[in-house]
Amino acid sequence: METVRLDREISQTTAPNGVIVLSERVASVRSAAVGIWVRSASAHEPRPKMGVSHLLEHMVFKGTARRTAQEIALALESRGGSLDAYTSRDTTAFQARVLDQDLPRALDVLTDLVRNPTLKTSDLELERNVVLEEINMVEDAPDDQVFDLSYQALWPNHPYGYSILGTRDTVSTLSADDLKQLHGRAYFPGNCVIAAAGNLEHDGLLDELGKLAWFDGDRGRETTDGLAAAAVPPAVRGFETRHGKETAQTHIVFATDTVPYADRRKYALLVLGNVFGGGMSSRLFQRIREELGLAYAIYSFTSFYRQMGVAGVYVGTQPKTAAQAVAAIREEYAKLAREGLSGRALAEAKQQTRGQLVLSLEGPTARMYRLAGFPVYGEPYESLDQMLATVDALAADDVASVAAEFFAPERQRVIWLGPEKA
Repeated sequence: METVRLDREISQTTAPNGVIVLSERVASVRSAAVGIWVRSASAHEPRPKMGVSHLLEHMVFKGTARRTAQEIALALESRGGSLDAYTSRDTTAFQARVLDQDLPRALDVLTDLVRNPTLKTSDLELERNVVLEEINMVEDAPDDQVFDLSYQALWPNHPYGYSILGTRDTVSTLSADDLKQLHGRAYFPGNCVIAAAGNLEHDGLLDELGKLAWFDGDRGRETTDGLAAAAVPPAVRGFETRHGKETAQTHIVFATDTVPYADRRKYALLVLGNVFGGGMSSRLFQRIREELGLAYAIYSFTSFYRQMGVAGVYVGTQPKTAAQAVAAIREEYAKLAREGLSGRALAEAKQQTRGQLVLSLEGPTARMYRLAGFPVYGEPYESLDQMLATVDALAADDVASVAAEFFAPERQRVIWLGPEKA
C-alpha cells in the first residue's frame, strides 16, 4: 500500500485493490466522522432504471447477514452516535459520527452495510413504498420540485437531468435482482473512497479497515471499467418553461451549466454567487426582498459535480408578482455579467468567501466530506490555506470573464412552477 502525508495531520493511502483511504487528525475533539463513498449513483443509471442507486442506498439498511434492520439502527445510536446515507448524482455515501472510542464499531457497521446487504425481495416491497412516499414528499414541496424540473430542463436526455429518487414508474418496476446487479457491479473496494476525520490516527484506521478485509484482493479481479458516467452534453440554455401547479406561490429557478468540481474557475463562481444572492447583504436579497418586497425566499446557489456544475437563483413569489420578480432578477444578472466585480466590491466578496470556507470546516464531518471530495471529483489535494490563497489571488479580470460567461441573462434556463393564471 502507498501512504502519503498530504498535510501535517492529513494522510492518504491507496491500496493495490484500488480503495483510497484518507484521514485528518483533529486532536481537539472527542469524536470521529467516517464515511464510505461508492463512486456510482444516478449519473450512471439508464433511464429505465432511474432511482436504482437511491433505492439500493435505502435497502442496505434493511439487513445484512449479521444484523437485522433494528440492530443496524441500534448499533451506533445506542452509543450516542449517528448513521446516515445519501445518494447524489456522482456518488452514494454512507457515513457515521461517533465517539472516538467507537470508531472501530462504526467501521464495522458501515462495512457490513456496504459489503454484505441481504437485499431480500420481501424487504424491497416495503422499502419501495417508503421511497414512493419520498417522491410524494418532494411533489408536495414545490420549492424542492422546481429544482428537479430545472435539472431535467438542462439535461433532458442525460442522467445528470434525471431525478435521483427516480419516478413512480421506474421505482415501481425495480426488482431485487436489479439491486443485486448494481451492488455486484459497483460496491467493491476499488470503486470506494473511505474518509475519516476526528480524534484518530491514520495507522489505526488502516489497521481496522484491514481487519474488515478492505485491502484484500487486487485491482485485476474487479475494475471500474464501464462505471464511468456518459459524457455530459451542453445544457439546454436560454428558454423559459412553465409548469402548472396549484400553489400559493410561484416558484422560479434560473439555472445554467458551469464548470466541474476540479475546475479552478469554481472559486470565482463562489465569490460571484455570494455577491449575487449569498445572504442578506447580497444584491438579489436587497433588490428583490428589501427594495421591492417581492419575496421572502430569494437566493443564489452553486453546485459542482465531477463532469459539470450548476449555478442559478431560486425565488418564491406571488403569482401576480412573478413576472416583475423575473424581470428584476434578469436586470441583476445583466449588471453582474456586464460589470463583474472590482475594487472594494471584489475585496469584500473575497473576504466573505474566505470566511465561509474557514467556518464551513470547523467540524469533523465537514472535514471528512472535504477529504473525500478530492478523489471522488478528480481534484488534487489542496490545503485550506491554499484554497484561501486561491480566492485571495482572484483578479478583477478573472472574475469578470466568469461573470460574463455564466451570468449572462440569455444563458439562463428559467423554470416556473405555480398556478397557470396569476
